[in-house]
Formats: sequence, C-alpha cells, structure tokens
Amino acid sequence: MEEFQCKTTIYSGPGAVSALAGMGGQRLMLVTDPFFMKNGTAQRIAQTAKCAQVEFFDKVQPDPSVELAAEGTARLKEFAPDLLVALGGGSAMDCAKAMAYFAKGNYKLVAIPTTSGSGSEVTDFAILTHNKVKHPLVDKRLRPDAAILDSDLLQELPKGLIAETGFDALSHAVEAYAAKNAGAMTDLYAREAFSSAFAALPASYAGRKDVRLKVHQAATMAGIAFTQAGLGLCHAMAHSLGGLFHVPHGRLNAILLPSVITCNAHVAAKKYAELARAAGIGGSADTIAVRNLKNGLVRLRRELNLPETLAQAGVDPRSVWRNAEQIVKAALEDPCCKTNPMEVEDFLVRRILEEVTGRV
Repeated sequence: MEEFQCKTTIYSGPGAVSALAGMGGQRLMLVTDPFFMKNGTAQRIAQTAKCAQVEFFDKVQPDPSVELAAEGTARLKEFAPDLLVALGGGSAMDCAKAMAYFAKGNYKLVAIPTTSGSGSEVTDFAILTHNKVKHPLVDKRLRPDAAILDSDLLQELPKGLIAETGFDALSHAVEAYAAKNAGAMTDLYAREAFSSAFAALPASYAGRKDVRLKVHQAATMAGIAFTQAGLGLCHAMAHSLGGLFHVPHGRLNAILLPSVITCNAHVAAKKYAELARAAGIGGSADTIAVRNLKNGLVRLRRELNLPETLAQAGVDPRSVWRNAEQIVKAALEDPCCKTNPMEVEDFLVRRILEEVTGRV
C-alpha cells in the first residue's frame, strides 16, 4: 500500500507573499538571516502579514547548529507567536522548523524560500549541525503548514547560488525517483521536477528571470517527492562531508551525484533511464539512457561552473583521508542510506570517495 500526503498549502507566483495577509494571527515571529534584515526584505514581508506584534530572529547562518536552534526555541517560547515565518534558504527554514518542533507550541508555520533547491518548505526534514556532524531530524510535525513561492524574491539571485541550489533540486528528484520508498505518486512529482529543472536551470543561470519560477516550483515538487520516497547515498555522503568541511550542500551533491548513479545503476537502471527519457536525453536501451543521464548531469555541472572534485571545492584530499573513518561512519548512519535503492556498505562509500576526492 502506498501512502501519499501533501499537508502544505502552496501559494505560487509573482507577489505570492501577499497570501500572508490572510493567514490571521496577531503575533508574528520571522526567522531569517542577517542579509534579509539589512536589506529590508524581512521587515517588508513582516508588514505584509499585518500582525500587531512582530519579533525577528535573524541569527541564522549556513548549516545551523543545535545551539542556534536552542537559542531560537527559547526566543520562540518567550514570544509565543500565532504565526512563525521562515524567510531564506534551507538553513533558515530548517532552523525555524527545528524551533517549532522543540518548542512544541501551536504555531502556524509558513516557509518562504528565497532559493530554489532545498525543498524544505514542504518536507518532514530539518538538518542541524553539532560537532561538525549534520544530524537530520525527521518527523511529520516538521512539515510547514504553508509554503510561499514568490518569484519576485528570486530576481537578484547570484549565479553561484542559482547553480548550487538548482543542482540540489535535481539531486533530490533523482534520488527520490530511485529511492526504495518511491511509488506512483512520488514518481510523478520527482519526474516532473527533474525534467523541469534540467531544462530551465541553464537559462536561469544565464540570466533569464522568466524561468526562475519554473525552477522554484521544480524544487518544491522534488521536496514533495523525497519527503515521502526518501533519498539516497548522494545525500548521505553530502551530509557527512558537509558537516566536516562546510562545503555548500548543493555543491557537494553536484560532485557526488554522477558517481552515485554509476554505483546504483545495476539495481536502478530502469528508473534512471526513465528520468533520462523524461528530460529528452534518453536512449532506446536502459544502459544507454543511464549513461546519457550521468553524462548530461556532468555537462550541466560544467555549464554551471560547479566543481567536479572535492579538491576543486577547496577540500584538501589529505584531510579527506585523515577523516575517512568518520566520513564513512556518518554516511552509513545517515537516514538517507536506508532508502538508497541498493544496500550501502563501507567499501562503496570509500570507492566513491576515491572517485570524487581529487589529487593532492
């Protein structure tokens, strides 16, 4: 039996933040990072909600820590809002979701993503870092009540951020489509997310603002897919490496995904081939289509000027191998490994590390 849930109400399009005005409540807390406070975006969006009292928690940094979430939780309990709004990328949304989860209050949680990648606006996941290890929280209570996909917030995105977060969305779609818990409904979302993002991401990166909503919606569709189907080894290793070396998550996925596809291909060739055909790069035989999928992602990675190895991403290969035991252990213990299409063993993680580390 397949179970499919879509709890989150999604508002999408230019000016979609206006939906905040109809959500009710008199007390609003907005969780964001210092950038959106300094440029006035946080204040402008808070005013849209028309709440009598507003509190800002603007300390979010990339890879939010357990300690930061604890500080935010204390602030949340003290202010006791009706409406909790997350504004930013995956870090801001994960921090707000963790705060709401630990505070155990009755808050309406609204996520407003400003990048197109994490899908956190519709997922049951939040990632917190402690002692250089990323810890995924997984609970249905983490899923936001509403997501606002406002393309007006995407117009000035830096090219590097478009590339990294866009590849993150692609990796979500690929891994969700091949995951052990995938089903007919999640496949619909993952397949459409992949084909849409694969087609539109290069144009968005090149400066076409009219396609950014399409990539934004694709990232959300991929989130709907993976929160129910699960992910795989690519994300397990990205969490492990990201916690240790603080390389942006999307950048790590771009490095890892082609190698993971090769690793899983003997059990997931049919699913990978279907994705390749959906994106218009398939072949008549599954083996050819899988090869085209991997090569297509490698070409896209180059087009987006993303690194091909950890060394190119600034990670010293000697440091990788000094910490190999920790990296492998954290990857194998990551929940994403449980839904990888094939069983993951120590030697597979090490083999992929060898492929992606690069030269000293």
